[in-house]
Amino acid sequence: MTSPSERFDRHVQRRSARVLKQRVLDQQRTEFDKALARAADHDEIERAAALIVSARRRFLLGYGKSLAYASMLATDLSAGLSGVHLIGDGSLRALDVLSDVRQGDLLIAVSMARYRRETVEIAETWARNDGQLVLITDADGAPLTGVAAAGIVIGADSASYATSPTSVVLALHLLATLTIASSKGAGRRLRERDALAAGLGLYVEHDVQD
Repeated sequence: MTSPSERFDRHVQRRSARVLKQRVLDQQRTEFDKALARAADHDEIERAAALIVSARRRFLLGYGKSLAYASMLATDLSAGLSGVHLIGDGSLRALDVLSDVRQGDLLIAVSMARYRRETVEIAETWARNDGQLVLITDADGAPLTGVAAAGIVIGADSASYATSPTSVVLALHLLATLTIASSKGAGRRLRERDALAAGLGLYVEHDVQD
């Protein structure tokens, strides 16, 4: 596991902008092709989607950069599902969630290298309390793989100092899409939310020209 500073020394410093841009683009193209192939050949996303749909309450967890991924997935899932809650953004404390694990509850943990200790310890405690766990991570041997009911493993290699978000976002988009598509009440919820958003004037009216 390499740190951002080590990746900076190896990939970024003393390279011209043109060379660095091309290296990143080439690497992203390769990584995206791998992600597409893995998604087509494996059914872990389908298994995870089925668990999310059947859950009574869904909690999403992530710290550091993984919080951004967890927040994005929570936003997409809540558009078509009720009972979606994000842990770690300051509005919902992990202690409150862990003290009230019920049958039918599901935790979706996003844990990417370097793996944050809070995510691992909270998810392990959740699993010990008989809660179901869906793991989104970047290596087969990553922490929590042994306790997850379903695990989505995503490549996140990078030619930059930061790990690549490309494959992660693809997997999360697929997971949200398959989950909402298989939820019976999703269409009605989406239409109701559209009507409420229009009534509240949440969005700027803008005509897109073809």
